[in-house]
Amino acid sequence: MMTRHPRNIGFEWAPTCGPYALISPEQAQRYDEAGFFLLEGAFTPAEMDTVAQAIEPFEQSVEAFLRTQPGGKMMIAKADAITFTVHLVAKSETLKAFSCHPVFTKLCHDIMGQPSRLYWDQAVYKKPGNPEEFPWHQDNGYTYTEPQQYLTCWVALVDATVDNGCPWVVPGLHKQGTIAHEATPLGWQCLSNPADAVAVPAKKGDVVVFSSLTPHRTGPNLTKDIRKSYILQYAPDGALAYPAGQNEPVRQDDPARQFLIPLV
Repeated sequence: MMTRHPRNIGFEWAPTCGPYALISPEQAQRYDEAGFFLLEGAFTPAEMDTVAQAIEPFEQSVEAFLRTQPGGKMMIAKADAITFTVHLVAKSETLKAFSCHPVFTKLCHDIMGQPSRLYWDQAVYKKPGNPEEFPWHQDNGYTYTEPQQYLTCWVALVDATVDNGCPWVVPGLHKQGTIAHEATPLGWQCLSNPADAVAVPAKKGDVVVFSSLTPHRTGPNLTKDIRKSYILQYAPDGALAYPAGQNEPVRQDDPARQFLIPLV
C-alpha cells in the first residue's frame, strides 16, 4: 500500500497554463493528466552526437573510478553495468550551453510558468548485457524538494527501446505528490510491479518529459550497445531541498550548476 512521504502534507497538483511557447495543448493536457509526454524530434542526431562527445571523457573517468572500488560498485553505480555522471554543466561549456537550449527554456515556461533554475544534470549510461533494472521511483523521492513539482527532461542520446532500457512510467500517480520510498540494493523504490505501467520508447533526439512526481523506472539493457541518456531537471527559482538526515533545507542555487534559465 502506498503512503505519502512524511513531508508531503496538503499537496495539490498545479496544472500548466497557456499560452504555450513549445508544447501543444494536447501535450499539456497529457502532462497534467498522465504526468508525462514524449517530445519527438526535439534535437537532431548531430546535436545528440555533440552532447555525447562532450560527456564521453567524464563518463570514462567515472567508469575507471568504479573499477577501483570493491566489487566495482559505489552506491547504485556499477562498472560495466550502469554509470551516473553528474554535474556536467560545471565541467563542460558545451553541456552548459545545451542545458539552456530553447527547447528547455520553453519547456520550463510552458510547464512551470515561472523563473526556473537548472536543478540537476546527469548522464546515465546502461552498459551492454546489463540485466538489472532501475527500480520504480519518483525523482522527488531521492531528495525531497519543495516545491515538489519540478521538471525532468530525459534526453535520448541513442534510440531507447524496451530491449535496451527505455523509461517506463505509471500515469496519474503524480497528483498524489511525493510517495514514501524504501531503499533497495539498486536504488530507492516506491512501487513494485504496477499493473498500469507504460513503456515510453524514444528515438535519438527525443525527450521524455515528465514530472518529478511521476513514478518511473528503466528496464534492463539486454542488447550489445550502450543505452545513453542525458537527464536535465529544472525547478522553480527558490526551491529548497531536504537532504537525507538533514532537518534544515538547502536552497538550490549553486551558481556553478544551478543557474537561472533564460526567460522565453
